[in-house]
Amino acid sequence: MNEVNFLVVGLGNPGIEYEATRHNVGFMAIDELGARHGASYWKREAGALTAAVTMDGVPVLLAKPTTFMNLSGISVARLAHAYGVEPTHILVVHDDIDIETGEIRVKDGGGHAGHNGLRSIHAKLGTDEYRRVRIGVGRPLGRMDAASYVLQPLRGETLEGLRVSAAEAADNVESALKTSA
Repeated sequence: MNEVNFLVVGLGNPGIEYEATRHNVGFMAIDELGARHGASYWKREAGALTAAVTMDGVPVLLAKPTTFMNLSGISVARLAHAYGVEPTHILVVHDDIDIETGEIRVKDGGGHAGHNGLRSIHAKLGTDEYRRVRIGVGRPLGRMDAASYVLQPLRGETLEGLRVSAAEAADNVESALKTSA
């Protein structure tokens, strides 16, 4: 296996029907990082699509779990084990309904706040000591439940805004790696 200093995981759900949803903004950020850093080959391993890149001279493995979000921890733990990456060198990029739409926050450790992807990662790693890049998607208006809201297909300005947020999250990942390297 190639040497990897950091594992950067975007959370989302597999399948074309989920591509343009709030819940897949983590995948969008990973795709942006891959494009910026020359990820020319994505391979299937440990239940994820992965690409090895170098960011400012640091070897990084980008990953998009191919399981549904609530099982993301399986591939994160397998990849961390296979590449010898400690939890403190894992960054998870994900949607967050408790943050205003378009706002990005970086957080070290902490609870899962009801996010099923983080809950799975926490359980499989046995710790919450990994960094998160949280992409605000806001809360649904009215009586729409959170699951329907984050899985709702988006178009037009709303989708474009989500893509902008994904690019800003990629900026934050790059900054976080610089301060951690």
